[in-house]
Amino acid sequence: MVATVDYSIDQIRQEARYLVERGIIDRQNTICILCEFIPPREWICVECELEKNDYLLRDHISDLLAKDEWQED
Repeated sequence: MVATVDYSIDQIRQEARYLVERGIIDRQNTICILCEFIPPREWICVECELEKNDYLLRDHISDLLAKDEWQED
């Protein structure tokens, strides 16, 4: 049996922020770029979590990070 990792929306945002801060991806990339950095067997969990939180893979990384940034103010 293969174990999968559950991703919360906060974990996904944290991963996206890390990649943006390091210049690996750009805020204008679409969310689907994250699949390059998450193991394929875990990607389905990420997709489900994004969908539960009303994100589409064609949305921009900046859309994903925007809600998180407002909380810091």
